[in-house]
Amino acid sequence: MAITQLSIFMENRFGMIRKLTKILGDNGIDIRALSVTDTEGFGVLRMIVSDTKKAKDVLSMEECIVSTTPVLGVVIPDVPGGLSSVLTTLAEHKINIEYLYAFITRKGTQACVVIHVKENTKAVKVLTEAGITLLSDDQVPLQ
Repeated sequence: MAITQLSIFMENRFGMIRKLTKILGDNGIDIRALSVTDTEGFGVLRMIVSDTKKAKDVLSMEECIVSTTPVLGVVIPDVPGGLSSVLTTLAEHKINIEYLYAFITRKGTQACVVIHVKENTKAVKVLTEAGITLLSDDQVPLQ
């Protein structure tokens, strides 16, 4: 079980993130998680949104370079050590994490993170067997 992440490749210049988030907002698309990485000239805005297809379509019409990637939406207890226990499970099975970032949620007793690994199928199996809850696209956004 995976969720779909949008990756938008953008020029690293003043106002670009504001412009892209405004386009999404103007089209009724809710951002549930995001991460920005940059280099001197370009950046990558990674997002989980309420309507991936619509977001990809509207951003592509604005001449943005947009791709999709399957990632894991992992629900963890919102307690000290909650994230560490999930990461330990993956490490015990030699599954390397390429990146992760936080997920916005309205549930008070749980937190969510987006985790990208190369071995999605193996990670899903390992986490599910460990009793860790994973999100699917139809569960985004969380209420």
